[in-house]
Amino acid sequence: MHATTLTLGSNTYDITHRPLVMGILNRTPDSFYDKGATYALDDLVRRAELLVNDGADLLDVGGVKAGPGPVVEEDEEMERVIPAIEALHARFDIPLSIDTWRASVARASYAAGAVVGNDISGFADPDYLKVAAEAGATVVATHIRLGPRIPDPNPVYDDVVENVKDFLLERAARAEEAGLTPDRIIIDAGLDLGKTAEQSLTLLRASDVLADQGYPLLLSASNKTFLGVILGLEIGERKEASLAATALGAQLGCRVMRVHEVGAHRQACDLVEALSRARAETSAS
Repeated sequence: MHATTLTLGSNTYDITHRPLVMGILNRTPDSFYDKGATYALDDLVRRAELLVNDGADLLDVGGVKAGPGPVVEEDEEMERVIPAIEALHARFDIPLSIDTWRASVARASYAAGAVVGNDISGFADPDYLKVAAEAGATVVATHIRLGPRIPDPNPVYDDVVENVKDFLLERAARAEEAGLTPDRIIIDAGLDLGKTAEQSLTLLRASDVLADQGYPLLLSASNKTFLGVILGLEIGERKEASLAATALGAQLGCRVMRVHEVGAHRQACDLVEALSRARAETSAS
């Protein structure tokens, strides 16, 4: 059964037909995509304004890239993301997400105005869910095979879709045990995170299976490596492939689309919404 509502902070969204678009903001000097273009706070705020004007429903702020790179200690991550969240919270009236696997950073981010904890580690920090529950936050449970920043070039699964589904349902159950309701638990297959290009493509194709588990499904395919490998594209050449992945994912039930460029993805999601509503009206008649 597909989830029909998603709660972010004090707002509850009907996601029966309408996917939400999450705009990515990297406060990192070494992002794979923008190479530090929004590392400066002023640049990040200007980028946020563009994403909001283009139709972003929420913004996701990250201070540490997911892949291997120089160590970023907790205090440095705090210095990157907390001023950014404070600045965005003061300027924009849309939900903010903190992309972190540290419970301490999540806690400080919630105090600064964030309402979502986007954790690519699958809640490896034992305090993560407790902190989210205490703050009334929403969480993203992401599948990863090893852990953030750990190279995993040759991952093996018995059945990648079933393995990922079981992992996500176990993490969602943990979140519910911690006191979060299903409308505050988002699941994410974690494309590229401990998956080959073919495995990520398989998971994208199986989005309908994951979306049928009762939790809102997030798709993070924007400019990902698997698109480049499958289609032979460099990072700067993946715009159209990313848009196609969004359209396909939304059609298959993904309801939070995490993207770098919001405008075209918002239009694609609006078209999928119109088709979904028309289909429902036809079925009802």
